[in-house]
Order: sequence, then C-alpha cells, then structure tokens
Amino acid sequence: MDLQIKEEVIGLYENHFGEEMTAFELLPGSGSYREYCRMKSKNHQAIGAYNADVKENRAFISFSHHFFTQGMPVPEIYAVNADETCYLQEDLGDLTLFDYLSKTREREGFSPKIVQVYKRVLQELPRLQIFAGQGIDYSACYPRAAFDEQSMMWDLNYFKYYFLKLAKIPFDEQLLEDDFKTFTQYLLQAENNYFLYRDFQSRNIMLRDNKVAFIDYQGGRKGPLQYDLASLLYDAKADIPQDIRNQLLDFYLDELEKYQAVDRDRFKAFYSAYVLIRIMQAMGAYGFRGFYEKKEHFLKSIPFALDNLDYLLANHSIPVPLKELFKVLKAVSESDYLREIGQQKQELTVRVCSFSYKKGLPEDPSGNGGGYVFDCRAIHNPGRYDEYKQLTGRDQEVIDFLESRSEIADFLKHVYALVDQSVGVYQKRGFTNLSVSFGCTGGQHRSVYAAEQMARHLENNFKLKVVLTHREQDF
Repeated sequence: MDLQIKEEVIGLYENHFGEEMTAFELLPGSGSYREYCRMKSKNHQAIGAYNADVKENRAFISFSHHFFTQGMPVPEIYAVNADETCYLQEDLGDLTLFDYLSKTREREGFSPKIVQVYKRVLQELPRLQIFAGQGIDYSACYPRAAFDEQSMMWDLNYFKYYFLKLAKIPFDEQLLEDDFKTFTQYLLQAENNYFLYRDFQSRNIMLRDNKVAFIDYQGGRKGPLQYDLASLLYDAKADIPQDIRNQLLDFYLDELEKYQAVDRDRFKAFYSAYVLIRIMQAMGAYGFRGFYEKKEHFLKSIPFALDNLDYLLANHSIPVPLKELFKVLKAVSESDYLREIGQQKQELTVRVCSFSYKKGLPEDPSGNGGGYVFDCRAIHNPGRYDEYKQLTGRDQEVIDFLESRSEIADFLKHVYALVDQSVGVYQKRGFTNLSVSFGCTGGQHRSVYAAEQMARHLENNFKLKVVLTHREQDF
C-alpha cells in the first residue's frame, strides 16, 4: 500500500470515527488486487480497503448494505471515500474457516468439530441464496448480472488458455469449443433465480464468537444454487474427504427443503456439472496466478484439484456427451508434469533478503505474507567510514569490520535460534515457504552480511532450498 493510498484510508477512518488512529497494520495480500489494513483508535477498530476497480467496489458495498439490513452475517460498511476507491468495513477478526480447518486438522484430523462448523455454514448458505437474495439490486453486479452463457464461456476459456495451454495439455480447439457450448446449454437448464456468491470458499468465511460470517462476495450475481455448494465442498486446499462431502451435500439439501421443495436426483445431476465447471474455473485461476504471474502458492492447489478431478471423472452424473472435454480432463488428470509440480513444492524454500528501510519492506513472492524481518540498524555501521562506503557486506574488508568491530555475531546467534525453530516446525508440517529479511539504512553493508550468513547457516544445517536476494544490490 503506497503512502498516498495509506493516507487516504487513514483520513477516511479518522473523519468517520472522529478519533486519531493509533495503530495501523497492513494485512496479508489475497488472490486479488485489493489491499487491506486494520486500523485502531481509542474506541474503534475497522478494516480499511483499497481497490482501484470502482465497479467491483460498488458491487461489494451494495451487496453488503442489502445483506446487512437482512440480518445476514456480513461486515457493516462504515464509510466510502468520494471516488469510491477506499472504504471502511467492520473488522470480523483473523480466523477464517480455512485457518480453523488447517489448525484443527493438524491436531485431530478431519474431526466431527470441523464437520459441525461446515454444517453451520451450510445452514446459512440457503438463507443467503434464497431469503437474503430476494430484492437484491442485480444491476450492481460486476462484471455480469447473472451466471449466464457469457459468464460460463469466460470461465471455460479461462481454463483453456491459462491452464490447458500453459500446462501443455493438447486439445482439438474446435471439438473443445463444441463441447463447451453443449456443456453450457446443459448448465443453463438448472433453476438460476438465486443469489450466487461466486467465490464461496473457506478463505472467505470468517469464524468469530462461534458464529460464521461472510466476506468477498463482490463477484456475486444471479445464478443456480449448486455453484456455491460446489465451491465450498470442492475448495481444493480444504481437501474435504469424499465421504464428508457426500454427508454435507445431503445436509445442505435437508436445509434447503426448509425453504422450498427439492428434487434431489435432479439437483445432484446439475451439482456434478457445477462441480466440474467450478474445478475448471479454479484451475484457470491457478494457471493464471501460478504459471503466468509466477505466484508459487497458487500452484500448490493443483494436486488437490487433480484429486478432485479424478473423483469427478469416475463418479459424475452429467447426462450430455462431452467427448473432447472429458478426453482433455483425463489428460490433465494423468499429466506427469502437473503431478511433478505438486511434488516439487513439498520442499521448504527459505527466501533470504537484504534491503534498505528507506525503500520499504520487501515483498514475499510466495504470497504467504509474514516471515521474519530483522532490523540491523543497531549494529555498528561500516558505511559511516569512507574506506567502506563503496563496498558491500560481501566484501572481505566489510566482513572483517563487522566480525571484529561490531555486535553482529551475538545478533545473529539469536536470529539463528529463532529461524531454526521455525524451519524445524515448517518442515515437520509440510510448509513450503518462509521469508527471512534483514534491513539496514542503505541495504548495502550490515543487512547484506547478515543475509549472506543466514543463507550459509541454513544451507549447512538443513535440507531445503535457499533463495538469496540483495534487493538494493541485485536490481
């Protein structure tokens, strides 16, 4: 978040609440281009959001106002700036369903406690789709007012060009296009006069005070019931066991019958089809963000998506012929290249970086956020002396200075202890990315030396991949 945007968001907060902000925290990035921060003052707290896409903001704000008045568990919108690029929303905390799932599963597997939380979510879902969806202003939807043929073709072509092409899967373009048309015509036969959340997955569901709440529904539009259920239950990295998925599907249908009559066989037939298009849409996103934008953490979801695809290919109930599409999907499922991507990502990668505080904190290209940032500015600085000003922490003269005339050895001893502890836990739990950054005034002497020593220490003591970057020296 650059300085101008930060000042705009802070000004919106202070003008709305009439209090001076006392704490500002930039929140980890998501898969979108929106930026979020948490702000606090004496009596208030809120999440600030910035997004240059005004139409998307209008959709989110419009839906939020509507759902909030309907008593749905969504964040209240407090204020919006004049050009609609920044807004304040209620702070629903930090615990997502995905976080809860990951932590609980680590201790006790996919336990009944997790299933109960999913059931609470599924009790709210038909209320959102049917009850709260009534009277919504679909003219605010962006980019489409309905999950119509155009929307479906966008998703299918997204999959074709950003996943199939980049994953090197061969296909007959014309035959695949023909199947896409057949597939969309079948999908459009499902009842579609409901609110479709669009990205109803575990990272967009918050848990607070033993209750669920929803965020990030700005892509909502009119559509079928099956799509959001497919998004939740086939959320790739949530990796819900198939028997639990089946149990939760039936639970949802029981809840749905409280609102309307349900033909379960017909619902499930369309459900298989919407699971498939959702998996394909998600793979398109993994391809675009992972293969094209080189954001590694999106590639981690591919093995889970392949497992979901395997099951669907063996158990779907889609009643229309899709010969080329299923041929292509089988090739995706059997691709050694895609399977190897998942295997390669199991090794822990530690990104070690030196930087200058004058130019801001370094970005984490893995997309995970967090990690360690160590401040080297308390260390005796060789950059103060003329004979070292043109050198860096990789030059022997600077190395000798720091090792004989500074406190850097004691500093690094404590750094090693902290990082070693995290590396051990990360490797045990199968995490794949950790960042360790060292900052100093110019990013030239102390931070460079510390980063070099950290990289050497890790390589000598652990089996992992180290990526060393000296931001101010390398670019």
